[in-house]
Amino acid sequence: MDSAFTDSAFSGPARSVVLDAGDIGRAIRRIAHEIVERNKGAADLILLGIPTRGVFLASRIAASIEQIDGEVVAVGALDVTLYRDDLRLRPTRALEPSAIPDSGVDDKVVVLIDDVLFSGRTIRAALDALNDIGRPRAVQLAALVDRGHRELPIRADFVGKNLPTALAEQVRVRLIEFDDRDEVSIEGGSN
Repeated sequence: MDSAFTDSAFSGPARSVVLDAGDIGRAIRRIAHEIVERNKGAADLILLGIPTRGVFLASRIAASIEQIDGEVVAVGALDVTLYRDDLRLRPTRALEPSAIPDSGVDDKVVVLIDDVLFSGRTIRAALDALNDIGRPRAVQLAALVDRGHRELPIRADFVGKNLPTALAEQVRVRLIEFDDRDEVSIEGGSN
């Protein structure tokens, strides 16, 4: 039996690991290089991670940018819970703290960072939340995984991995800072 799959009779739905720790590290370094290249350096950049895993990814990307460019990049967190358009459709979620760097976002290039880009609704909520905080010069989007199925006209500027998926499948990102390991897996769907 291939170790990337589990037997659903024993441990739940089928699961396929599509990115391991090394793949995630390479994707983060590639995203960091692309951010530096697109912005001609790291000056005036702010990385805002969308909780939960986007915050950890933002910190990792900032560390990689510092290695590449020698510039320390401000990192923060942007909770979008109260800006979501599906609050009444989903179970209640605890609010996470938003942590905006002391320099603020006005006239900065803000890179929103999320783990999985799916319908685009989380990013729409992030743009609304950001609008209440200030007026960035530009907003860019980085996602570790883009799984498609957009419901809104939103596209990531920087993507670690494009993963075409079926709607019935779920993409799970696990990061060592929050979970027990670094991996991205596809779960569920038809076997």
